[in-house]
Amino acid sequence: MRANFDKELDVLNKELINMGSLVEEQIQGAVEALKKRDKVLAEQVIQRDDEVDRLERIIESNCLNLILRQQPVAGDLRLISAILKIITDLERIGDQAQDISRISLEFTDKEFIKELTHIPQMALATIEMVKNSIDAFVYQDLDLARQVIQFDDTVDGFFNIIKEELIHLIREDVNNGEQAIRFLMIAKYFEPIGDHAENIAEWVLFSMIGEHTT
Repeated sequence: MRANFDKELDVLNKELINMGSLVEEQIQGAVEALKKRDKVLAEQVIQRDDEVDRLERIIESNCLNLILRQQPVAGDLRLISAILKIITDLERIGDQAQDISRISLEFTDKEFIKELTHIPQMALATIEMVKNSIDAFVYQDLDLARQVIQFDDTVDGFFNIIKEELIHLIREDVNNGEQAIRFLMIAKYFEPIGDHAENIAEWVLFSMIGEHTT
């Protein structure tokens, strides 16, 4: 009986890794589409969000079936509960990557008011957070989960830098306002990606030691 349960948990882990990898690709695709003003890539990111949603539904169904059939208790139940929470955060990250790509479509064939520097850096920071949060779950790594939680301050720092830069550009020339607002919206979408990765890391802690900080 336990052997079958462990096999099904292993399948859930693999499905979660696949979903996490796809979400990482979505974030990367969204920022690349913006940097290159690549309409085709942006549309691909938008369309692939359906796959993220599909994976969420599959994993959710498998988790609920496992609970109903095996009636897990204690640590096993915490683990499955954490997976259900994690996929919700991953799905929302996918939505935010989709929203960023929709905004990037508005930059097609337009010159940027400034060179993109901090937005790509913010994107890389969020990708690292998502990757590390999933790795922390897969490898049951408490230290890595705690590092992800602490790293969210870095993402917030990038947002504040970007906001101040855009305010300065608008003060210099009000004609910069339209693009500045779009860049700020993009940064606002990257900020909660970091928050969701932090949430995932917190659910890792919960699954391992029953600790959840929020």
